[in-house]
Amino acid sequence: MKKLKSIIPKYAYIPLLVAVLLNTLVYNGSKLITNPLFHYDFSTLIDSFIPFCSIFILVYILAYVQWIVGYIVISREDKETCYYYMSAEGIAKLFCLFFFFIIPTTIVRPDILGNGILDTLTKFIYSMDEPVNLFPSIHCLESWMCFRGSMHLKSVSKTYKWVMFVFSILVCLSTVFVKQHVFVDIIGGILVVELGLYLAKKWNAKALFEKINAKVIKNS
Repeated sequence: MKKLKSIIPKYAYIPLLVAVLLNTLVYNGSKLITNPLFHYDFSTLIDSFIPFCSIFILVYILAYVQWIVGYIVISREDKETCYYYMSAEGIAKLFCLFFFFIIPTTIVRPDILGNGILDTLTKFIYSMDEPVNLFPSIHCLESWMCFRGSMHLKSVSKTYKWVMFVFSILVCLSTVFVKQHVFVDIIGGILVVELGLYLAKKWNAKALFEKINAKVIKNS
């Protein structure tokens, strides 16, 4: 427990927990309602020119590591930064839920014929992740939020910020190169992040976490 406290500040427990729970609710919970509905395919001419590249499955999987590191680093900056970005992430995720409900999306994924390590990893991801809830891309959302957060951190180096930027771009590319998403899903993922950041600031959404933590600390 002491090691956890040294890595994640106490004030960040609830915001990070809410992010995990909201992600589960939005991505997995929405399927219970939308699975029986008609799903749209937003593939465009651009997507027909994008080849399947199994090497990008490594980036697609490593994105989960980026999110863990990115959000922990953001949360360690200070309370204000943590509450702001976590509230913006929540708003962005609610926009995803809205789109998942009104325009359920899907994609026709290619048959993976190879048996190499990369092909096997891709098949595993395909088996674990249904081709639904694609617009906006949560993969792109989370990576872009990690990058946007890093840009305002004073505790990290320029190298860290550049790594976050470059890797976020690679994550966005990976979603279409492994045929988990189409091009417009990337645009949607980035736009909901920017909208979430704007509205979180306009609405002073971080005040919600301030109130919740104040009550929890008072009663603990």
